[in-house]
Amino acid sequence: MSIPAKTKRVYLQERPKAHITPTTFATETTETPKPGPGEVLVKIDVVSLDPAMRGWLNDARSYVPPVKINETMRAGVIATVMTDGKKLRKGDIVTGTLGWAEYAVAKESSLQKLTPTADTDVLDYMGPLGMTGMTAYFGTIAVGQVKAGQTLVVSGAAGATGSMVCQIGKILGAKVIGIAGSADKCKWLVEDLGIDGAYNYKDKDWKQRFRKEVGYLDVFFDNVGGDILNFFLTRLNRNAKIVVCGAISDYNATKPTGITNYLTLISMRASMQGFIVFDYVKEYPKAEADISKWIKEGKIKRKFHVEEGLEKCPEYLQMLFNGGNTGKLLVRISKPTHKL
Repeated sequence: MSIPAKTKRVYLQERPKAHITPTTFATETTETPKPGPGEVLVKIDVVSLDPAMRGWLNDARSYVPPVKINETMRAGVIATVMTDGKKLRKGDIVTGTLGWAEYAVAKESSLQKLTPTADTDVLDYMGPLGMTGMTAYFGTIAVGQVKAGQTLVVSGAAGATGSMVCQIGKILGAKVIGIAGSADKCKWLVEDLGIDGAYNYKDKDWKQRFRKEVGYLDVFFDNVGGDILNFFLTRLNRNAKIVVCGAISDYNATKPTGITNYLTLISMRASMQGFIVFDYVKEYPKAEADISKWIKEGKIKRKFHVEEGLEKCPEYLQMLFNGGNTGKLLVRISKPTHKL
């Protein structure tokens, strides 16, 4: 595996005020970086695109520092090690948080060597065995505390995290209802993932049908916020839980929608809690073991939406906000030297 003298990267050129525009990011060709002590050079094969990335572009207080102007756009990746380190060797397949680039240097300690089993795949570490799966697992089990017989409603249900939440909910014995943005996505949720029902929020009568057919809920796992959250605040059973994972409907808004029905939290003795998956890092091994077991048993189905091309990453990122993907959105950056 030869190492080129030059490499490309996509960096943050200016902070978007609302929607990402053609001037938000820029691409440049630079010299391929050389690893220092404790570092290795990696070739980035695949990058993950996630709704949270929009928040990283804002110069605001959050759970991680914002991406700086002129900094390579941050992303989870699968990569091939190109230089020997103390523990990692050339050719090892790793995952970590790097960015939109063809090559990068990283501290060995920041990378996880991947060793897929006969039942798992390298790409699973960008999906069910990666941050997506961890978010769904802890949001459903630790925060939502979903139990058998309860009604679990999931917004953004056809997305990477939402589809995992739906499947974990079924494994736990809940009645699972998904909210998605097209008839095809709703069909996939019911027919392929086996959930109990799905509603297309673009249908004019979906709220009326939900009231009649489902009624009320015990746990609402929210990835969307906005009008959908406000509706489900009126559909709470006593002691219901709302898990706030994201609010993709507001990420590009100059003025967020806001909550209008929050007083039902009082009357229904309900709770509404946000969480960050990094808070559960010590419990990742158990989550990975459980999810690996469910994959082996055929209880977790994976769907990857894979696009190609580093320079198109900004364009592909927009798919998360216009409903252009079903399942986990990835971008292939280079031709891998291993099976993906």
